[in-house]
Amino acid sequence: MKSKLKRFEIISQRENVVEPGKEIFLKIKGNWNCDYFKRDKPTTLELACGRGEYSVGMAKLFPERNFIGVDKKGDRLWKGSTWAVEDQLSNVAFLRTEILFIESFIADGEMDEIWLTFPDPRPRIRDAKRRLSSSRYIDMYKKLLRPGGYFRFKTDNTDLFNFTLEELGQRNDLEDFKFTHDLYASDLRAECYDIKTRYEEMFAAKGEKIKYLRFRFAT
Repeated sequence: MKSKLKRFEIISQRENVVEPGKEIFLKIKGNWNCDYFKRDKPTTLELACGRGEYSVGMAKLFPERNFIGVDKKGDRLWKGSTWAVEDQLSNVAFLRTEILFIESFIADGEMDEIWLTFPDPRPRIRDAKRRLSSSRYIDMYKKLLRPGGYFRFKTDNTDLFNFTLEELGQRNDLEDFKFTHDLYASDLRAECYDIKTRYEEMFAAKGEKIKYLRFRFAT
């Protein structure tokens, strides 16, 4: 507990974490490029970022882009925040909030790309609407993306992936839609840059196939 509280104290002092209690928290919507990054560059949003392996990894690979990792757990964000500080990355930030409230912090069309990486599968049937790849959330992501922006999703969980495919199969507003049940054996692997989260490494080591899909919303 002392370690967790210490991490909360650290991120409360860091500029690369936007969280409750900071003045920027309630003013950031629509202003990420001008108020935080202070440059007008394409911005990628990583949802359920956990420790931020993807956000930090992509920030290293693409210094010409901006990246925002979102998670509700401050002790997880501490890790990504620390990596970013150690690597002197000014093009990555972390937002501490529930994904359900993301529209309070991201304006319509503000994001150029969205990643959803290894979210909680919420296996209980009664929790289907709370899954971050359910239709209610997909509708939300559509608002946040600029026209032509990609939505990308990775998971090890077969049931969640099949659920997501069923949800997306009911839509008529998708284009350039591709998916694989075995990312490492797929031509789509290059799109993921071989960045691996802790969960990906853990489940892949157990023999789980990594699933991936991506699409754009039709304009």
